[in-house]
Amino acid sequence: METYADGGCLCGAIRYRLTGQPLSSTLCHCRSCRLASGAPAVAWVVFPAEDVTLLHGRPATRHSSPQVVRSFCARCGTPISYRHRDDPDHIEITTATLDHPERFAPAREIWLEHHIGWMALCDHVPQHRHGSDEPPIRRPA
Repeated sequence: METYADGGCLCGAIRYRLTGQPLSSTLCHCRSCRLASGAPAVAWVVFPAEDVTLLHGRPATRHSSPQVVRSFCARCGTPISYRHRDDPDHIEITTATLDHPERFAPAREIWLEHHIGWMALCDHVPQHRHGSDEPPIRRPA
């Protein structure tokens, strides 16, 4: 049986389904994610684009930089996804929009360079000053 997870926006206009297994899960502290969400950090779960199915509604999109397209609900504003032009085969989904986000805890924290000092860090996962393609600045004990 294929595993799946459903999710959607605050108002219910957008519903989606993820199938298979995630490729990664991250807690991002970058300024761009913070501004796009209004939160001190954003949790993302990454799936192959072919494993993400829109069940209901159609998200609006916005280029937050020339390489990045973010999707969100045009009705309630909930951030839904992130796609990078250099990685078109993958899509990052905002973990908190899943019906059961607890199934996808972050495996790493990235962009600690932009971390807001009053927010607690996840001491049990590797932490990276920038992206996860760099060596961690701190590994869990």
